[in-house]
Amino acid sequence: MSTLSPLDDVHTKLGASFTDFAGWSMPLRYGSELGEHRAVREAAGLFDLSHMGEIELTGPVAGRALDYALVGKLSGVKPGRARYTMICDGAGGVLDDLVVYRIGEDHFMVVANASNSAVVFAELRSRAEGFAVEVVDRSTACALIAVQGPRAVEVIGAVSDADLAALPYYGCVPTVIGGHDVLLARTGYTGEDGFEVYAESAHAEDVWATVSAFDFLVPAGLACRDTLRLEAGMPLYGNELTADMTPFDAGLGRVVKFDKTADFVGRAALERRRDESGAAEQVLVGLVGDGRRAARHGYPVLDGDAQVGTVTSGALSPTLGHPIAMAYVPPTLTEPGTKLTVDIRGKATPVTVVNLPFYKRP
Repeated sequence: MSTLSPLDDVHTKLGASFTDFAGWSMPLRYGSELGEHRAVREAAGLFDLSHMGEIELTGPVAGRALDYALVGKLSGVKPGRARYTMICDGAGGVLDDLVVYRIGEDHFMVVANASNSAVVFAELRSRAEGFAVEVVDRSTACALIAVQGPRAVEVIGAVSDADLAALPYYGCVPTVIGGHDVLLARTGYTGEDGFEVYAESAHAEDVWATVSAFDFLVPAGLACRDTLRLEAGMPLYGNELTADMTPFDAGLGRVVKFDKTADFVGRAALERRRDESGAAEQVLVGLVGDGRRAARHGYPVLDGDAQVGTVTSGALSPTLGHPIAMAYVPPTLTEPGTKLTVDIRGKATPVTVVNLPFYKRP
């Protein structure tokens, strides 16, 4: 049986269509997927992301424990800031990509993808052995509500007393919304400015009701969240990232910090991958097509009659009005303007290589 969001009753009353996602019953859409997508790009959308995993680490050496457990240098993150990073296995394979918030000097919160939260928690707890740190999985006790879009500042500015002008991208601050203490973060997964609100699950309905009291704010489901992040060129675990590839294979080697004084899990393997002679076998690129036929995950990418790659994510872009996709192809085929085709249900459909992202907010 699927785990229910603490906002399940709210979504039901709003007429949401539900989907099972990583063992959670979550709203896929409320009405028009296209309308929800456009609302985020043009005004603001309201998301329930309570399926994400929240794991807290506390203790005087919590930063050092995370330096060992993850590829990033989390001890260098200042309180009130966040960092994108990854957790890798001993062979350098990506187990998940993460956002880590430093809430206080000795208090961190690791946010994991729903499909990997149990693995991440188990790994963090195991890797923290020997450190004076407490690791607690708060995933079911924590609700996550996101407001994304160019008018998100209007919403959050009206319902909290947080100084938004002083809150940078990838910053976080405690505040009060709907009479309840929350953690407010200027993070998101849509390519727009926006905020994520971490609240106790018991307070989720109050926070949602407070935030949603704006005519222009549209409830948005997971379907449009996927097209939004694709337009923004953001990776999705299981598509662009897997345990079979390292951060370097995904073009994200910059998140691996070798300047840490301490060892970290996967370091030796990642150093070898960094130092390998020759270019990567595959590089992630953007593809754009004509017409209305969109490539999807797993579709073959062709150069002439030869398969040279595989689509990782694809859709008809609501913002741009044409098909877009991300795919891994050989380095020799990554130059913008390169012409390739994608096998879409037996038909070779022309595509052109472009730089990522497809969309940048004005």
